[in-house]
This record gives sequence, structure tokens and C-alpha cells, in this order.
Amino acid sequence: MRYLHTMVRVKDLTASLHFYCAQLGLQETQRIENEAGRYTLVYLNAPGDAEQAKSNHSPLLELTYNWDTEDYTGGRNFGHLAFEVDNIYSFCQDLLDKGIIINRPPRDGYMAFIRSPDEISIELLQKGNRLPPAEPWASMQSTGSW
Repeated sequence: MRYLHTMVRVKDLTASLHFYCAQLGLQETQRIENEAGRYTLVYLNAPGDAEQAKSNHSPLLELTYNWDTEDYTGGRNFGHLAFEVDNIYSFCQDLLDKGIIINRPPRDGYMAFIRSPDEISIELLQKGNRLPPAEPWASMQSTGSW
């Protein structure tokens, strides 16, 4: 058995691609437009997984955009996506600079949460050992739900 991908449905493909690619840093690997089924599938990979994603088609995040209007609820019920980052503090600062709300700041030097435009929780984990507590993160309060 091997992990292939996680699929999330998105309401606004443009906003979702901006979030996942321009702001979070994922890369588009493949796109499938299905006129008969009235949907678009966009597969994304993390930069550190680019070679594996191209050769094995995994691990990937699949964004499913249904062309007909539909409201999705229960994004929090989905659980979350998780990505490992080299430096949680600098990664979160970069996200803040791009206008992303850090719902659960990395107060512990190890874990943070943000949310996508479709309210999907995204966990960010420090690669290796946790970093020593540092400001402004150590005293930053959580915002909203994560």
C-alpha cells in the first residue's frame, strides 16, 4: 500500500490555486478538465516532493472543482492536511506577510494551523526538532477555529 493523494472540493478554483500555490508554495503537477462530468481536477505537490510526484504520481493534493454551483460545508469535519516545513517561524511569517491568518500560531516552535479559502484546516509542522520559543509567536493568541 502507498499513499496517493488527498482530495478536497473547492468552490473557487482561482482563489484556491492562489492560496495553495502563490501563498502556500505548492506546485501544479497535472490538470484534468472533464466537460462531460462538468469538473476540473488539479493535482498539486509540495516542492520537496516534486520528483516523487512526477515519477510516482504521489504524494499529491487533488483540488476538485465542480463547475456547477454547490456550497460545501463541514470543512473542519474533513480533518486537516499536514505539511512539514524547514523553519516554522519564517514560514508562518511569510504567510502573514501574504495576508494569511495564522489560526494557531507556532507557540511551541513545532506546530501551526491555517485554513484554506474553503475552510480546510492545514497543519504546518517543524521539520526535525521543535524550535526554541520565540516572539511574536510565543505570546500570540489563536484566532478563530483550526
